[in-house]
Amino acid sequence: MHRLLRNIGWLLTGRGLNALLSLVYLALATRTLGLDNFGYFAIILALGQTVTGIANFQTWQFVVRWGADGDGPADATGFAIALDLLSIALGLVLAAVLVGTAPLWLPLPDELLPVAFGYCVVSLLAIRTTPTGLLRLRFAYARTTAAEAVQPVVRAAGAAAAAIAMPTVTGFILAWAAAEVAVAAALWIAAGRLERINLSRISLRHIPRAHPGAWRFVWSTNLSGSLNVGSKQVLILLIGAIGGETAAGGYRVASQLGQALVSLAQTVSKAIYPELVHAKETAHAMARRMANIALIAGVLAVLGTLFLGRPALALIAGPEFRVFWTMVILAIAGAIELVGASLESLLVSAGRAGTAFLIRAIPTVIGLSLLEVAMGWNGLKGAAFTVMGASALSVLGFWVAIISLSQITITVKPKPEVPPER
Repeated sequence: MHRLLRNIGWLLTGRGLNALLSLVYLALATRTLGLDNFGYFAIILALGQTVTGIANFQTWQFVVRWGADGDGPADATGFAIALDLLSIALGLVLAAVLVGTAPLWLPLPDELLPVAFGYCVVSLLAIRTTPTGLLRLRFAYARTTAAEAVQPVVRAAGAAAAAIAMPTVTGFILAWAAAEVAVAAALWIAAGRLERINLSRISLRHIPRAHPGAWRFVWSTNLSGSLNVGSKQVLILLIGAIGGETAAGGYRVASQLGQALVSLAQTVSKAIYPELVHAKETAHAMARRMANIALIAGVLAVLGTLFLGRPALALIAGPEFRVFWTMVILAIAGAIELVGASLESLLVSAGRAGTAFLIRAIPTVIGLSLLEVAMGWNGLKGAAFTVMGASALSVLGFWVAIISLSQITITVKPKPEVPPER
């Protein structure tokens, strides 16, 4: 538990730096571009992150899960890199389809379509989950934090340069693309210094041969990751398609400020997963303690949003972005996600990635299907309510699944041997 809290501390240090600098580059982008152009900017970012999120496999989990075996992480790393290459190939096809059809469903000008496709390509080439997995396998969270700090620093510097020299949507997209490349390079360098990466072990067959259920785990975690994207980036695209670029831009501002807790939830999840894999006997107790801590942190964060959110929104984004209550609703959704992060990690670490996927899938599909109705009812606040409802249903499902898992574990636990009577 001490090591877990120390690792979370390192990750939160990186998140804290990211959060601080994100306020800088968000302010530069919103005030330089204005409401409409920031909406185009938000749509392009969502396209790139949608393509990467859907095509990308959660290879860091594979490195952590199978890299701890006796033979070391060479085969797990080779499998992960092979999946990364597959992700790039699939992602390029998906990017071509989404950007090619964008004029039919997205409020994106024709002159920005090449920019959008280029950003998708850069995002795919900057996939970095494999080196992240190697660092987490060795619990090298200090190195991870240092490498990941490159992204917000380059992004903030790039945003400042764009605001001065190229105050357009293209200028800011170039800044974001440079940050993606920089952080990917930093993580690969950090991982390479810690663990020798043997390119001759790149294969899609070694790990599945040694672990018969590998492909089922791969597809389950990939679908879960795609659902996480669907509840965030695809949502921005759909909001843009329904409400236009101003709605997409407004929702992104509210989401970035209000759903900072979701990033915190991901941080907790990524830190606790390797611990749960290694600590099988105490996994339930560890997840329960982390959920209790998360509940307190979530309540405090929501209260902070209620009291400080309005002046922060006015200071950072300006009077054009009137999304305070949307931000509050998304903060509540983030608090719910924060509580569920350790529960979801416990399910995945117990080999129930498929169960976790289904628990995520049903509420997400319901929320996305109700989006147009919700926006017709109450605009961006309606969209935020669909996110909050999906999060609440998912976390409730995780809780029920964990209870069932505990009961099964108790039922199948072997009885202690009774010595024979003499």
